[in-house]
Amino acid sequence: MIKRLLSYLLPIKIHQKKSVYSKNLEVTWNNGQLVLDSENTNYSFGSLQRVLKKGLKYIGYERIQNFNSILVLGVAGGSVIETLKKEVKFDGKITGVEIDATVVELATKYFGLGNYENVTIVIDDAFEFVLKTKEKYDLIVIDIFQDTTMPNFLFEDFFINRINFLLNVNGFILFNTMILDYQDRRRNAIYKSKFDSNYSVRLYPKIEVHNELFTIKKLA
Repeated sequence: MIKRLLSYLLPIKIHQKKSVYSKNLEVTWNNGQLVLDSENTNYSFGSLQRVLKKGLKYIGYERIQNFNSILVLGVAGGSVIETLKKEVKFDGKITGVEIDATVVELATKYFGLGNYENVTIVIDDAFEFVLKTKEKYDLIVIDIFQDTTMPNFLFEDFFINRINFLLNVNGFILFNTMILDYQDRRRNAIYKSKFDSNYSVRLYPKIEVHNELFTIKKLA
């Protein structure tokens, strides 16, 4: 409690760990909230949770409550899962895929990731998982970063087509991207152009300064 109160004055680091995929992971009290950060960006809770919460609000909490199955690619500390369970009040099935076992370990120890019912966490590469899964989903959340870098495969046709195949009609993709320069803006413009009239694509720029959100609805 004392550390939490002091964190309103300055951040207080309580745990630090390196992983295979992240140079440095830190669990920190910041402004009264426990957050998970990588070397250069927020990984879970803090600003990232605010970004994804806005995306879920754009889709609509009431609509999400009526979904049956949600896929989260990039779990990190589990902030989007917490929002879905505690704020959206989603009771359906959530499958979370996270490549970094160390992140899941921290999320379970410090952020209660293992306390939710009807949530399955899979340690796997997102690309490999979407190739193997036979399930279909009503909402697919894509939130995959290695520090401030996004893997190229997220924007390639094969992955996009596979995600579209796994999405039920009237389902949504919520894709969180980071915009740091002109090349990132161009990358996102090309990504948007890959969806035909069977999809309704909306782009929300400058969320928490550097984030740009896509919400994509499958119409047919």
